Amino acid sequence: MRSELIFGALAHVKNRYQLCQLAAKATRKLHKPNTRLQDTTNDVLIRFRESNPAAPVAPVETTARVQTRRAA
Repeated sequence: MRSELIFGALAHVKNRYQLCQLAAKATRKLHKPNTRLQDTTNDVLIRFRESNPAAPVAPVETTARVQTRRAA
């Protein structure tokens, strides 16, 4: 049942409002056409139960080389 999924996701997110906001954002990003929205929401809550969705993400360092043009 979905209530079990919600309580499992609350193990990582203590605030119910924050859980609702995170689940809505994740559902919009992960939803695929021709699938039920309820199934996507359940998949999101299962993912939240297994890991912390509010954990800070380490920034990825990218070193971009800037090419300078030389006059001909």
